[in-house]
Amino acid sequence: MKIKEIHIYSHDLPVKNGPYTMANAAVWALDTTLVKLVAEDGTVGWGETCPVGPTYAEAHAQGARAALAEMARGLIGADIWPVSLNRKMAGLLNGHNYAKAAIDIAAHDLLGKHLGVNVADILGGAVTDHVPSYYATGVGAPDDIARLAKEKLEEGYPRLQVKVGGRPVEIDIETIRKVWEQIGGSGMRLAVDGNRGWTTRDALRVSRECPEIPFIMEQPCNTVQDLEKIRPQVGHGVYMDENSIDLNTVISAAGTGLVDGFGMKVTRIGGLQNMRCFRDICEARNLPHTCDDSWGGDIIAAACTQIGATVKPTLCEGVWLAAPYIEGNYDPENGIQIQGGHIQRPTGPGLGVVPDESLFGAPVASF
Repeated sequence: MKIKEIHIYSHDLPVKNGPYTMANAAVWALDTTLVKLVAEDGTVGWGETCPVGPTYAEAHAQGARAALAEMARGLIGADIWPVSLNRKMAGLLNGHNYAKAAIDIAAHDLLGKHLGVNVADILGGAVTDHVPSYYATGVGAPDDIARLAKEKLEEGYPRLQVKVGGRPVEIDIETIRKVWEQIGGSGMRLAVDGNRGWTTRDALRVSRECPEIPFIMEQPCNTVQDLEKIRPQVGHGVYMDENSIDLNTVISAAGTGLVDGFGMKVTRIGGLQNMRCFRDICEARNLPHTCDDSWGGDIIAAACTQIGATVKPTLCEGVWLAAPYIEGNYDPENGIQIQGGHIQRPTGPGLGVVPDESLFGAPVASF
């Protein structure tokens, strides 16, 4: 089965009650990019990629669309099967995983619909239809984040991620301590996410001043070299997020014991085919990880949920979705939502969601 048409769309996703604040960005609205693939037999598949602005990672919305346009003509007539398709994209464009991911996700959706199976089945089989999620706070005042932590505990989230960085580290330490006062002993897992916003000095100080609080430090500093420096000196587990830009980096980090787990984004690693490889590497090394993305609507949410449903339960740190920060859904009937801290996996063919195409207007490019 081959690709007959490719259509690229741009769509605005305003942030509900914005901004969403991280160490290196304050986000009011996101520009997401959607891809519609049409096969020779008329079967349609949808993909999506949505960078969080131009400073969170080496990605931005216009770059995604430029990369997709660069590849598109060469993909007309290409086989839809994920391994073959990923090799074809690699031959057309070096790098730009976040753009290639939209094609890869759409191909999985299309293939599932063509075969009448769910994407989780294509990825090896779901182990649950009730996928755990987690809540990520923005960077905020200690008392405000502590109140939010209590609310999310009561809502049933099994894990909380507290954003830190971009301010005096003393405030971050106070936030961590006040959050733990609310959730300590509850069984709720705690991650402290620096989004590359701490110096190595700050990361070491936080670990040394909070030895009694069992959190993991997610991407506390900017570079792999920073992580190598703090690794033997901290008393907390270290997860890699933004630095895990490809499978080669993941293999190196896992193989050398640099990290204790990962926060992984489906589009950053290049889509569901590469995410499947990442999942299996982590299982081989017994490394917990998330199945997330930076932002996006129902297409990305469904992709994250489908791969998250296939992860060994003891290693699944949850699926983070932007759904709580977005008004409405692409699919009014099967749109992805978090309830009780978990996500009900859509079980229809493909991704299990069918977007209302009229929401996106005319394509910005068609091939």
